[in-house]
Amino acid sequence: MSESLTPQPSAPQPVPEANSYVPPKWRTEPRFPDGPAPDPAGSHHERRIRSFQPRRSRVTTGQGEALKRLWGTWGLDIDGRSVIDLDEMFGGLPVVLEIGFGMGEATAQMAAADPSTGILAADVHTPGQGNLLALAERGGMTNVRVANGDAIILLREMLPPDSLAGLRVYFPDPWPKARHHKRRLIQPEFLDLAATRLAPGAVLHCATDWEPYAEQMLEVLTAHPLFENTQADGGYAPRPEFRPLTRFEGQGLDKGHVVQDLLFARRGHASPNE
Repeated sequence: MSESLTPQPSAPQPVPEANSYVPPKWRTEPRFPDGPAPDPAGSHHERRIRSFQPRRSRVTTGQGEALKRLWGTWGLDIDGRSVIDLDEMFGGLPVVLEIGFGMGEATAQMAAADPSTGILAADVHTPGQGNLLALAERGGMTNVRVANGDAIILLREMLPPDSLAGLRVYFPDPWPKARHHKRRLIQPEFLDLAATRLAPGAVLHCATDWEPYAEQMLEVLTAHPLFENTQADGGYAPRPEFRPLTRFEGQGLDKGHVVQDLLFARRGHASPNE
């Protein structure tokens, strides 16, 4: 008897699960096995609006070698899983957190000029991480540590209350389009969190060459009950001598941009809900 030519029903195809997005390999696989993780906090932290955009950039041979050689000693993945002992990490030095350091030249200069202060420098830019590690090694700067990942998770999950002697945010992304303003880092919610991690009297130092962002920074910082402007006139501050001119800043000045510094000290005690 001949086989039936009637088409047989095909096997049911699996239905994709909700939220089954598979990220590209470059977001999940480390570029350097002993270096920074591509997404250290992973999925165990909520996905929220971020103030930064991770990007794939070319890493030079020197930067890659520095990441392989030094990450295990001077690098830190922001995974949100444990609280950092800053005294152990920096040998008892007062510690300043710098959020976003670009290629690290200015950070290295500040570390070299003030070896009595530890700098915990956070960024997601792999070439910059490697470059800063190389600069620190070349200059013998043992007061620098490089943190990889989301600085909000670092502040909220991994730093103890009142543990920072200062916080530096130099030239954050201004997100100039109105629909992107929600991505700007300096917002009331960020200041609420920062205030709990800064010691009383510690200074939050911001700098930007984007005038509308400078105005917003001044407005939200002035309105926040836990921060006080160090300037008697309530305005912008002169650039402190310890903050070097950065390459990015120089490019802005060449274009006629005006750079504004803001220095606000943390008042008294932060919220008890720390």
